[in-house]
Amino acid sequence: MKPAALGLALLALAGVLASPALAEPRRRPGPGTANPSALVAAEIAFNRLARDKGQWTAFRKTSDESAIMFVPEPILARSWLGGRSDPAQPLQWEPYEVWMSCDGSLGVTRGAYEAPGGTTGYFTTIWQQDKKGEYRWVLDQGAPLAKPLDKPFMLSASVADCPGRGQWPGASRGKPEEEGRDRAPLKAAGMDGSGTSEDGTLTWAYHVEPDFARTLTVSLRKDGEMKPVLSLKVSAEDAR
Repeated sequence: MKPAALGLALLALAGVLASPALAEPRRRPGPGTANPSALVAAEIAFNRLARDKGQWTAFRKTSDESAIMFVPEPILARSWLGGRSDPAQPLQWEPYEVWMSCDGSLGVTRGAYEAPGGTTGYFTTIWQQDKKGEYRWVLDQGAPLAKPLDKPFMLSASVADCPGRGQWPGASRGKPEEEGRDRAPLKAAGMDGSGTSEDGTLTWAYHVEPDFARTLTVSLRKDGEMKPVLSLKVSAEDAR
């Protein structure tokens, strides 16, 4: 597992060097095309863009049109980011864990961040592959921590099991890669939201309470069923 994780990191670095803004590759979704290193590269490139061009500029440039942020209420990110000035110094962050659907159409990264004043915390980014094969974030959230996350020796990655023959969406038409290409995971921000990969092997959902405390859950297909792999709770105090 550790050699595989090292390979992910090396591939991610190569992807970032080749593309300073959004990470490659340009694979079309399909059975077994998951490439977790592409999400690592996307996250690293995202952070580098924040350093080079400004924090909110980077958030705008890498977001999907349906992307959601919590401020602390859930809001369409591009609406909130439009015209917002970049802070003098951006956050710094790096991914520690990756989860990805079998078809590579959707993935999740989780890792640690550090604010300019020294505050530390964790972040979670949900990435969706667009029609060009690029990954854009559709949900970004995080929270401060009393002490920094322990940095793992190697980045870890988990890919969903692929659907069985005949279970792939659109299989009867013979074009599974086209299924759902125009379906955004979320059309408008609300107190509840969810999304799913095109093959149904990765799902996510959030819920926000009236006091803005929130939860985020991610499930991955393993051993023939959907299993929770991430369950995060942010208190009302930390959400504000």
